[in-house]
Amino acid sequence: MSETTADTAAQHPVRVMVVDDHPMWRDAVARDLAAAGHDVVATAGDGPEAVRRAKAARPDVLVLDLNLPGLPGVAVCKELVGENPALRVLVLSASGEHADVLEAVKSGATGYLLKSASTEELVEAVHRTAAGDPVFTPGLAGLVLGEYRRLAADPAPAAPDEPKAPRLTDRETEVLRLVAKGLSYKQIAERLVISHRTVQNHVQNTLGKLQLHNRVELVRYAIERGLDDA
Repeated sequence: MSETTADTAAQHPVRVMVVDDHPMWRDAVARDLAAAGHDVVATAGDGPEAVRRAKAARPDVLVLDLNLPGLPGVAVCKELVGENPALRVLVLSASGEHADVLEAVKSGATGYLLKSASTEELVEAVHRTAAGDPVFTPGLAGLVLGEYRRLAADPAPAAPDEPKAPRLTDRETEVLRLVAKGLSYKQIAERLVISHRTVQNHVQNTLGKLQLHNRVELVRYAIERGLDDA
């Protein structure tokens, strides 16, 4: 692991919970994250235990396996994110099947990393996930963006009494357009010559104005309105 990655994690420790049904793997991941400076607040070995402990520990990031006894990982993700939209979920799975990736994202996961990832990649992924960036094993990000586009191809009709959409600032619209194109917050910051924190603030303001809960809903909103083609 590079000094830069370790220093970044140490300066900004993230409250992390690790969920996996294999004790040795779970302990190893928790140990690596703690050694890198993250604050491992809890671990769990099955679905129901994960839900109970996450509600009590309130981590910033949940590192979650999909194949769990008692309650599958996607159900854990859906329940916890539904109750606390601020929770970030990074799936860490042995499966790279497209169906598993898409189901995880639709359930509220922020990112999806294969277990073949290095320790450095995992540590950096946790830090970026906490910041709100979507983190995917190479090759999976395009798949997810393609699914956003497919979902947006047939948007649900607006209710007759639906209020007029709130007005976004020019900068918020510009950031939203780049989010819809699949750029990370870091890439958006570099493109617009603004700070990473400013990008996060624009996204959070936009979510609030549009009454959306997460990046999945935000990207679909943007694509439905053709902002990704602008």
